[in-house]
Amino acid sequence: MKTTQHQGAESPAKAGTYLDRIMPAVRRGLEERKALLPLAKLRAMQGLGSGPSFAEAIRAPGLSLIAEVKRASPSKGPIRPDLDVAQLVEAYEAAGARAISVLTEQDHFGGSLDDLRVAALHTTLPLLRKDFVVDPYQVHEARVFGASALLLIAALLTDAQLLRLTGLAFELGLDVLLEVHDHVEMSRALAIHGVVVGINNRDLSSFEVSLDTAVHLAGLVPPDRSLVGESGIREHADVERLAAAGVDGVLVGETIVRNPDPGAAIRALMHPLPSVEMRKIGYSQTKEAR
Repeated sequence: MKTTQHQGAESPAKAGTYLDRIMPAVRRGLEERKALLPLAKLRAMQGLGSGPSFAEAIRAPGLSLIAEVKRASPSKGPIRPDLDVAQLVEAYEAAGARAISVLTEQDHFGGSLDDLRVAALHTTLPLLRKDFVVDPYQVHEARVFGASALLLIAALLTDAQLLRLTGLAFELGLDVLLEVHDHVEMSRALAIHGVVVGINNRDLSSFEVSLDTAVHLAGLVPPDRSLVGESGIREHADVERLAAAGVDGVLVGETIVRNPDPGAAIRALMHPLPSVEMRKIGYSQTKEAR
C-alpha cells in the first residue's frame, strides 16, 4: 500500500477538537488494559474471531444500514445507558440492518469490549468496533472480541499510523472503516487501498452536524470505493438524500437507540429502501470552485 503525504498529514488531530478532550481518557484506559492483559497473552487468546465481511455488507444492493449500539455521547450525554446489548442487536438484525457498530469507549460513550463480545454472541451480522484506535493492541482486541471491522479516524492518526494499523487489521482478517471530515482527510483516505471510506457529518470543533459534508465530499470518491455516511441521519428524507449522492451505507445511532422500539425506528428510517445513485465524481471540486 502506498500513501501520499500531505501538508500536516504527519501531525495528529487539529487542536481544539473533541478528540483532544477524549484522548487522555482513551490512552489511560488502553494502558490499564495492557497492564492487565499484556499483548502476548491477548494475541494468544482464541477469542470469538472475526465474523462475516463488513465491506461486503456495505456493497450489497440498495442502501445498507449500520445500526449502532450507543449508550451515551459527549454531545448528547446519556442516550440509553441501561440498554440490553443482546436484545438490541437481535432487534437490529430482525429489522434489516446489514451491520452493527458497537461503541467500546467507556468514559465518554459508556461502552465496553464486553458490549462487543455480547453483540458477537447474539447476531450473525458483521460488527464494527467503534472506538478511538491509536495502537495495534486495540486492533488485536477487536479481533479477539468478535469484530469484523474497526473504525480508524484520519484526524487522529498520521499517515504512517494509518498504514500500520490498516495493514495489521487486514492481516487479522478485519475490514477498516476510515473516517474523514474534509477534503484533505479524504485525499489521505483514498490513498489507502481496501478501506471503506466514512464521511462524518459532525464538525470536530463545534459538534455541529450537516449532511452537506457527505453530499459534497461524496463526489471525490471513485465508484469502486465503498462509502458510508455518519452522523445527523434522523429521518427517511436524510437517507434518501445520501443515497442520491452515491453513499452506499449509513451509520445511525441516536435516532434508533432513543426509540423504545428500535425495529420500528429502523423501518421508518429505511423503508422504502432507496437505491444508491452513481456518485457524481467531480461535483465537490466544481462546487468549491464557484
